[in-house]
Amino acid sequence: MHAGDVSPYHEQPIVRRIALIAHDNKKTDIVEWARFNRHVLARHELCATGTTGQLLIRELGLQVSCLLSGPLGGDQQIGARIADGQVDLLVFFWDPLEPHPHDPDVKALLRLAVAWNIPVACNRASADFMISSPLFGRRYERLQPDFTDYVSRGWATAAASADQVA
Repeated sequence: MHAGDVSPYHEQPIVRRIALIAHDNKKTDIVEWARFNRHVLARHELCATGTTGQLLIRELGLQVSCLLSGPLGGDQQIGARIADGQVDLLVFFWDPLEPHPHDPDVKALLRLAVAWNIPVACNRASADFMISSPLFGRRYERLQPDFTDYVSRGWATAAASADQVA
């Protein structure tokens, strides 16, 4: 082989499935972050809650699969994608200083991301660290949690409760 030849063992570029969410006071931050990282993000599959996704499409021309607005179920839609194994990274710029009417949805989304061992970036610094990590651009086998014991315990608990009620 000559210098510059592609090795027959060269891996295909890694395509990550990245979910993007930003609370209202953080929308400018996520657009600025995405603008700075546009060349990287454009090579990956992006999904976002409604308003955030529309901003990224309009401002940056990125291809984004838009879900519902967060308070209307978009957070839950991303949570379902996490549980179904369809999200590799979650970038969620949330506002810690403002109360949100859909806080239970936000908490559930973050719980799912942690439970399924999904990397989560909650601000620009953590998003920068995540996207610039050497692991971001190469194959990475994320440890899949085994919830067998939890599920069997849950069914046993539910069955015992049903028996007590009957």
